[in-house]
Amino acid sequence: MVTEFVVTAGEQPKRLDIFLVNREPKLSRSAVQRLIGQGRVRINGQVVKPSQKIKPGDMIAFDIPKAEPLELKGESIPLEILYEDDALLLLNKPAGLVVHPAPGHWAGTLVNALLHHFQTSGGTVSTIGGKERPGLVHRLDKDTSGVMVIAKTDEAHRALSAQFKYHTITRVYEALISGVPKKGHGLIELAIGRDKKERKKFSAHTARPKESVTEYKVDHRFGKLASHVLLYPRTGRTHQLRVHLTSLGHPILGDQTYGGKKVCMVEDIEIPRVMLHARTLGFRHPSTGEFQEYTKPFPSDIELVVQALDSLTPPHGVGKS
Repeated sequence: MVTEFVVTAGEQPKRLDIFLVNREPKLSRSAVQRLIGQGRVRINGQVVKPSQKIKPGDMIAFDIPKAEPLELKGESIPLEILYEDDALLLLNKPAGLVVHPAPGHWAGTLVNALLHHFQTSGGTVSTIGGKERPGLVHRLDKDTSGVMVIAKTDEAHRALSAQFKYHTITRVYEALISGVPKKGHGLIELAIGRDKKERKKFSAHTARPKESVTEYKVDHRFGKLASHVLLYPRTGRTHQLRVHLTSLGHPILGDQTYGGKKVCMVEDIEIPRVMLHARTLGFRHPSTGEFQEYTKPFPSDIELVVQALDSLTPPHGVGKS
């Protein structure tokens, strides 16, 4: 499929590959460079190099070849299953595990692990999400750990999706953030969407802002260095918690995308990943209507950071809100 567009006035000169990655978030930089190398990207009708600078008025055309049908295979990837019945499965997703296949991650995902689990256990999985997202009612970012629910039947999928849509799901996240918020408890109301310039990020600088609300509570302070916060999202936008905490002036530790390199170190403590964990998930069971709630505390990698922060903090500087 060929896509054509004209670079708008006011666009700053930049490399073609960087420009396309920002404009087309589904394409990685390596994918863009591969398309350019194959002659599938042209500026004003001319084949160019990835380093070619774009400017306002340039006509850019690129051709993405039709994808081959995706055939997913089950993979023996360990899963920490919290609960399972004929309708659904609850699991504790580890950090570093991509939820579903996408460019750059066609294998080794949670979906591959689930397919293997159901193939070996004889279970079923909802087909509503299609081949790439079977059973997925919601998702967590690659570096976010925590509780997820998987639908095993189409009926369960529809019932759970409705609860997410109408915000009747109970969700509690916890995070380690940079610094200490002025208020120990508050509400962040900031409409967000895909950033106008950096298309892989989300922010308030967007053409299509969507209402986004997060309640937060400071649970523990590590002097003035960092805080442990509980987060109660009232909406479920992509990167919502990460963007909201950054807007508060206290980005999540390890979140280089929104907080920069400075949040990847605290004193001499190296932060290994985004310090965000989906702690609690509660919902009405799609078959029985009974309320069920599952909680998993911080995993060991975040607990190690907590212990290290404690060691830096004088006893009089630590405390609950």
